[in-house]
Amino acid sequence: MTKSQFVARALRAGAIAAAFCAVFAAGSTEAQISVTTYHYDNYRTGWNPSETVLTPNSVLGKGTGGKTFQMTSFTALNDQVDAQPLILTGQTISGQGVHDVVYVATESNTIYALDANTGAILLHRTLGTPVPESALPGGCNNNASNVGIGSTPVIDASNGTMYVTEFYYANGTTPAYRIHALDVSTLKDIVTPVPIRASAKLTNGKTYLFNASVSRQRAALLLANGNVYAGFASYCDISANQSRGWVLGWQTGTLTPLASNELANHLATSTDDFFLTSVWMSGYGLASGGPNGDIYFVTGNSDYSGDSFNATTNIAESVVQISPDLSTVLSVFTPDDWSQLDNYDEDFGSGGALLLPPQPGQASDLLVAAGKEGNMFFLNSDNLNNNTTGPNRILGTYYIGGCWCGESYYGTSDGSGRIVASGNNNVSIWRIVAGSKPKLVNTITTNGISGSQDPGFFTSVSTNGTVGENPVIWAVGRADGSANEYISLNAFNALTGANIFTANAGTWPNTGGNANIVPVVANGKVYVASYQGLAIFGLASPTAPAVKIPVAAHAPVQVALVPGQHEIYGTVHGISGSTVIVQKRDGTLVTVDALAAAKNFELAPPAVGHGVLVRGTYNKAGAMVASVLMHAKDHPALWLPDR
Repeated sequence: MTKSQFVARALRAGAIAAAFCAVFAAGSTEAQISVTTYHYDNYRTGWNPSETVLTPNSVLGKGTGGKTFQMTSFTALNDQVDAQPLILTGQTISGQGVHDVVYVATESNTIYALDANTGAILLHRTLGTPVPESALPGGCNNNASNVGIGSTPVIDASNGTMYVTEFYYANGTTPAYRIHALDVSTLKDIVTPVPIRASAKLTNGKTYLFNASVSRQRAALLLANGNVYAGFASYCDISANQSRGWVLGWQTGTLTPLASNELANHLATSTDDFFLTSVWMSGYGLASGGPNGDIYFVTGNSDYSGDSFNATTNIAESVVQISPDLSTVLSVFTPDDWSQLDNYDEDFGSGGALLLPPQPGQASDLLVAAGKEGNMFFLNSDNLNNNTTGPNRILGTYYIGGCWCGESYYGTSDGSGRIVASGNNNVSIWRIVAGSKPKLVNTITTNGISGSQDPGFFTSVSTNGTVGENPVIWAVGRADGSANEYISLNAFNALTGANIFTANAGTWPNTGGNANIVPVVANGKVYVASYQGLAIFGLASPTAPAVKIPVAAHAPVQVALVPGQHEIYGTVHGISGSTVIVQKRDGTLVTVDALAAAKNFELAPPAVGHGVLVRGTYNKAGAMVASVLMHAKDHPALWLPDR
């Protein structure tokens, strides 16, 4: 490592350490941290190195004072929460005094400010009218009944500004987006909200315009380089002839759009008129790192004929590094089996990119990313090396299992960082071996946790200090397939892999859409947001009354059927051209003619062995002529009744 490299990396290490301990409450007897962005920092480590209260012993009930770790409050909210909660300590709330505050955004476009210790609602504000699920392309069914704020906002604690994107019904009829800059003490707009618009040139010279109706803003917002960044995806892969992935940016303070943007798919034509290349990452945040503050993200599938990838004009199924001004794609990594990923709906983009803090003895910066296929790629983030071949193109490939998830990171006393993966619904810990030939070594794999939705989940890590004292890994299991569809909070001792805590933490009746819940650990508390509620866990007297999770009344969200139309769920048994054989839950095989659905771009490419929802009419031969064919969960317990 040269002297200049050493200095640059030392500066970056200092910057990330500062980010880990971003905000402290004045006058506190113990360090109080604020969590102002998704997964704690712009590297997306998910690591809180300043947790002095919650240790493996205290969570097990073996700490001092005889207190037990349990749910201490549950606050009812007005809708499903897909965004991660954010925390500010010592925050003044208009008319309410000074509090430690947890901010939660719901799909009804409501922002809540709650007392971070009691869960009491201090302030709330609803922005525009959310878009009903029935207005989405094809009646896309993996959302809440309302679609409003789906991504995690970001807070600039230095000036008390929260940035948030809102999906709303403009004039009561037209889906649209706008970005807000809110005062965290009042939740009022600091500047006039800015409508989200963008355009880009396709390969034939024509201009493609951002289309809010077919664009889902799911990836968490990023605050970096004096800008706010957002990624956009699709709804259920429907309207793929129109929907394309975007990364857009705005200047902080004024919300002036950046002069450049990133359209992930510039192709004018494709074999099936199917574009996408979405930026969704199951809600994981766009990341930023390196000496220049470059932006990193992962893209999903494109044309299912598997012939449209191009590292310049269609960066599908790839980890992407772009410049902070969004003008230049700097490097791209695409797995060799990208065509298979497209053909079999094995999106690389179901997970995000975790940037690793600078590692001792390592000249380059590093990154890991994994997707549905289950391979975790270990890469040089300074140059993703898509245009080279040979042993240095990929530092390592490690199987972790299917991952609708994202990795975490923490430091340890031996100087080697640890990566926490969560494919296949269990936790695996990987030691980073730095040097001229860096690699990962699996040290622990835990037993699985409950969850009947897609495999994988999201984790956070708490330690007492940057050397990893008393490490605890926190994870939230997805809907469990029970009548109440409970989600669970789990804690693991990172030194042994033992599961030291499991408890219900809320419900998730929206079984068509994954509970991509990130547990937030800060200041002796754990925060879990779910369907219509926020649970707070902490240490309490064992005689404290038990907190009950209200089972909110909810009706299944299903679009209205026209006379003669039916809707079925099943598993794809076979595919021949536009004919799909679907095995229903009772074992019956149904022949589905999907040609009309494909022609109208109301079809998400099916894959053998995976679940589908089919909407259509039966012909005289008993085959279903599909008007819509969408992906469904593979677990039949999560299917709604056929009708």
